[in-house]
Amino acid sequence: MQKITFPLQGHPYVELNQLLKLCGLCDSGGAGKQLVADGQVKVDGKLETRKTCKITVGQKVTLGDVQITVLAE
Repeated sequence: MQKITFPLQGHPYVELNQLLKLCGLCDSGGAGKQLVADGQVKVDGKLETRKTCKITVGQKVTLGDVQITVLAE
């Protein structure tokens, strides 16, 4: 499994579709929304269907064999 860390850099959260884009897992926020709508994204091990849900420090997002861990810095 590929592991990516994403620093929030002082922000309280990042929207799920934007996180997927910023980590290079899709080309745009719209493509990120489609991945979520297709049931391909899990947050903390549970299927997530809210395209713009707020991802905060400590949460883990999984898409296929890639896991993103959100950090404070």
